[in-house]
Amino acid sequence: MSAAGPILRLFEVRVREGYDKELLGKFASTSAAVVRDEPGNLGYFLRKVVLSDDGVVVFASLWADLNAIQERFGENWQSPYLPPGYERLIDECSVRHIDVSSGWHFRRE
Repeated sequence: MSAAGPILRLFEVRVREGYDKELLGKFASTSAAVVRDEPGNLGYFLRKVVLSDDGVVVFASLWADLNAIQERFGENWQSPYLPPGYERLIDECSVRHIDVSSGWHFRRE
């Protein structure tokens, strides 16, 4: 992957049944605090996947470049980062890094 950016860090979670509201609350507080005001962080987004019955939620953060992600998350930057208290809410999780510097196509009306 190129270190050029911006890079989208996509943290995807399959929530244990009945815990989606609690996890979204933790995303809004604890996860937001992990990235907010960090050098190179351009913003974040959290939401439940649309029309999904399988309890999937995402926390996406946008970074200036790959170096900013590596600075924030250290040598384990390719692994999901779970603040304390998240384990009991999650069945499984993953993290991906997506180069969003190009490839966008918008329909203009």
